[in-house]
Amino acid sequence: MRTHIRRILTATVVATATLATPAVATPAQGRAVTPAAPATPASRIQWTACSDTEFEGLQCGTLRVPVDYAHPRAGSLTLAMVRRPADDRAHRRGTLLLNDGAGGSSIEQLRLALRIGFPAFAGAMSRDFDLVAVDPRGVGHSTPIRCTLPLKPAGVTHFPGSRAAFDTLVAHNRAFAADCLRHNGPLVAHTDLTSTARDFEAVRTGLGEKQLNWYGIHYSTLLGRTYADLYPGRLRTMVLDTALDDTTTPTERIRREAATAEEAFDRFTAWCAAATDCALHGKAAAAEYDALVARADRAPIPTADGSRTLTGEDIRTATQDYLTLSGVTWPALAQAVVKAQAGDATDFTHEPDDTLDPVQVHVPACLDSARPVATFDQLTRLRQDLDRISPHLGGAVRSWTALTGCLGWPVPAQPVRAGTPVHGAPPALIVQSTHQALAPHSAGLAMAAQLPGSVVLSREGDDYSMFLLSQCVRDATNRYLTTRSLPAPGTTCAD
Repeated sequence: MRTHIRRILTATVVATATLATPAVATPAQGRAVTPAAPATPASRIQWTACSDTEFEGLQCGTLRVPVDYAHPRAGSLTLAMVRRPADDRAHRRGTLLLNDGAGGSSIEQLRLALRIGFPAFAGAMSRDFDLVAVDPRGVGHSTPIRCTLPLKPAGVTHFPGSRAAFDTLVAHNRAFAADCLRHNGPLVAHTDLTSTARDFEAVRTGLGEKQLNWYGIHYSTLLGRTYADLYPGRLRTMVLDTALDDTTTPTERIRREAATAEEAFDRFTAWCAAATDCALHGKAAAAEYDALVARADRAPIPTADGSRTLTGEDIRTATQDYLTLSGVTWPALAQAVVKAQAGDATDFTHEPDDTLDPVQVHVPACLDSARPVATFDQLTRLRQDLDRISPHLGGAVRSWTALTGCLGWPVPAQPVRAGTPVHGAPPALIVQSTHQALAPHSAGLAMAAQLPGSVVLSREGDDYSMFLLSQCVRDATNRYLTTRSLPAPGTTCAD
């Protein structure tokens, strides 16, 4: 399903000639972007001309960093990165780091942006700044997390209705973690926000920059705040798109995410009622969806190739991502429902691709959040709350998947301190949709409260990665990057 959405978005963006910064689309498979010779441990990045034809004229680099910063001689890993030099070298303002979030390959997202003419649309971003895409530790072209067991095999549910099903889930999670530890060693315990933020300080040093500029989407908004907290004064600017809020308890975050995803689903069904290009137009879209979920729970629906069948839980879990870009993914969700009604649930499958590997999302998630739920009774009470909050999706959101997928995880959680002001951080530009399936608008306000002087630029709508979609957001972002001037508090982009 993620790959399907990326194909849809790529086609749409190419057709409309709209700028894409790190966003979602389908990359080429199996492209190597690191230099031919591996870099040796060094304090500076080892650069070479990229051999990949899609990165012609760009520089590919590697940097060795410790796996465990508390024991720097105990082992190292490789960070991979790609640099696109500023167009106007004479007036270059510094380096802008592009961050796609936990589990996302910033290198592959840069590839996609270049495919659709990124420099022509980016304005000051590509004119005045070196753009550096770094794959975080455990991700993509950097030393990756690789596990052989599936995250959720057949017979395992993240919504256990009995103690036996709960015990099966916990046993699988433990086996999955053991498999990851066996194949990756101590890296599994060190893909947390703090370790990753320390990597970016090593990148800053390797680049020879006194300060960096930060562009982070979704989970990387937390990474940017963590970096700013650890290294005051090292950031010149911070652009945070679709900020997350980790100042509340993990269970409250799940409730809020479930509520905002359910609201997005309601907006999707309202769009279907009004839009003739919705494949469910003229029908009660919510009822059609609910009936499909119930049918799949009774008799799982196969994919086109017959390789697997999908339950109602699988369909619900896949739906949140379909709600994130109204002009692109809403029509695709309606088509996916109609297709599944006809017996082909392929478009609700989760398949890893070069831009996003679910395993590389999941392992950091188990480290970065406290684990307040440990028993079947605790999980059942939370699930009952979600059934009330989210009657259509049933709380099948990313944070629920992280919580249930980390039950029994043997590596201790390492959540960062959140909620207090971060001194030494620059006032940030926080871009937040008024309606978003991944993060409520209030999350942007919570992030701004931690970064003194920051401003939330609201964008009317249901989307994320808004530099992609809004000229108003692009103008405000480039103005901030070049002059450090923020829009007036309360500003809303309506395009």
